[in-house]
This record gives sequence, C-alpha cells and structure tokens, in this order.
Amino acid sequence: MADGDRFSAAAVRQAAQRIAGHVKRTPVLTNATLDDRAGAQVFAKAEPLQRSGSFKARGAFNRLLQLSGDERRRGIVAYSSGNHGAAVATAAAELEIPAVIVAPHSAPEAKLGQMKALGAELVWYDPACDDRVAIATGIAAERGLTLIPPFDDLDVMAGQGTLALELIEDAGPLDLLLVPVSGGGLLAGVGTMARELCPEVRLIGVEPAAGDDTARSLRAGRRVRLDATPETIADGLRVPEPGELTFAVNRRLLERVVTVEEDEIVEAMRFCFEQLKLVVEPSGAVALAALLTKRVEAPGARIGIVLSGGNVDAARFTTLLAK
Repeated sequence: MADGDRFSAAAVRQAAQRIAGHVKRTPVLTNATLDDRAGAQVFAKAEPLQRSGSFKARGAFNRLLQLSGDERRRGIVAYSSGNHGAAVATAAAELEIPAVIVAPHSAPEAKLGQMKALGAELVWYDPACDDRVAIATGIAAERGLTLIPPFDDLDVMAGQGTLALELIEDAGPLDLLLVPVSGGGLLAGVGTMARELCPEVRLIGVEPAAGDDTARSLRAGRRVRLDATPETIADGLRVPEPGELTFAVNRRLLERVVTVEEDEIVEAMRFCFEQLKLVVEPSGAVALAALLTKRVEAPGARIGIVLSGGNVDAARFTTLLAK
C-alpha cells in the first residue's frame, strides 16, 4: 500500500489534539452580499487570521511537535516560496528549534520579514534556475538537519486537515467545498477530513490559470509537470507539479479543478477587503474568485471556501488593487 493510501481522517484528528494551544481556531465568516452573489449559503474559513498569517502553521506545528529531542537540538531545514517558511519559522521559534529556510529573493517581504524576525537563517535560491529541493536536501545532509517539506508529507497534510474539522464543526454540513491547490497538501488534508464528516460533499480545487498543473494532472491521470515555474501573482501557488503523496490522495477526492485569471483573483481580494473586512493575499483568494466568477455554481447549496492566507504587505496590496 502506498503512503498516500494510508492517509486518513484519524491522522487529522490526532493532529488537532496535538496542535491545540499552538494554533488559532480561526473564524468562519458569512456575508449576505456573498450569499446573494453565489445564490447559496457561503461559509469562509479565515486563515489570514491564523498564526504566521496562513493555514501553513497547522502543518508546521504538527510536524515539528513530533521531532525527537535530538532532532530538535540539531535543527530543521525547509524550502518555501513564503508561507511555509514563515510557518516553520514561527513553530521553530516557539519550540526553540534552530531553523534554516531556503527561500527566493522574490518572495513577498511580508513573508520574508516574518522569517527574519523569528531568527530563521535564510538561504536564497533563484526560482528560474535553482532546484530548491536539492538545495534543502543538501543542507540537511551536510548539517544533520531534519527536512520539513511544504506539502508532500503525511504529518504536514494531517495538520492542514484540521482546518476542515473546525470549519464543519462551526458551519455544519457542507454540500460543496472550494480549496486552493498548489502542491496539494492543503487539499489532501482538508478533503480527507471533509469527506469523513460529510460523505457526499463535492470537492473542487482552484488554481491560477497560469499554474494549472493539478488540472492537467487530473486530465492525464498522472502527475504532470509544467515546463517552468508559473508566472502568477498568486506566489503561494507557483509549484509546477503536484506532490506524489498529495496527488495520490487528491485524485480520489476531487470532482474537478477550475482555474481563475489574474484580474479575477484581484477582484476577489477586493471583495474580501470591502465586504468581509479581511486582507487576503492572491493565493488565498482563488477559491472565492471561482465562486464570484461563476466558475463554480451550486444554487441553494451550503458552500465552504478556504481563504488560505493573508501575507501581503500594504504596498503590494494597494498596487494590485489599483491595477
């Protein structure tokens, strides 16, 4: 049996117990204007209010809390476009674990600033030509550190799934759940837990049109790698290929994947700011964009959406909305 086949809702429930007290139970937001636009009841999980500013704190704490005493003393290394690095730095600082983050210079300063402030050592890579996994793996081997992947890890997946446990406990049963998808760890965890609680729930992933690797992979029936790192404002969704473990789970769960355009992502950010009074980064707004643009329609349904993060600085946020 493959590792992905062993992943279950039981692991998510165990993660929820493990990380309690380390992460926030974020609110579920509702809005009459949003319901009118969707023709449905919409329940939005507000992960910009999570520690480190995104859902990634859930997986990071679940993984780091299971390190042995020796592993904690030696330290950890992670590779990240931003949010995973910020989450790992947050968890490592609280648990007093030395942390190295392999990150791109191009990551938003809101994310890099968190890592620096929390004392993580930053090692830079160029997304255009460097293999960040190889860099991090090399550092782990050279220094004896534990590698903490951003999505293709069962414990990280289980931590992310605690989001769905909270959402459905607070909102009640759902007919449809829209989830941003990049490497697929969030979707695998959330989808597995949601199906346990609501067996008939429809699961739809959302990607930026420029980074549609999961949509292509579903059509092909196998993991498909894009020719280059996707160029999209949704910097947290620039992974060019689904994870091996995550895709094994997600291909069983997903009804389909829809894509949204750059300007539609910005309009979803604007809607969140004006209607929900919440700052959401581009990656965190794609699920809402799919609903607002009618890429997904479910009249009268109870719909959950994941607003996955809010790590965007004021200058970039205002520049995007001004365009």
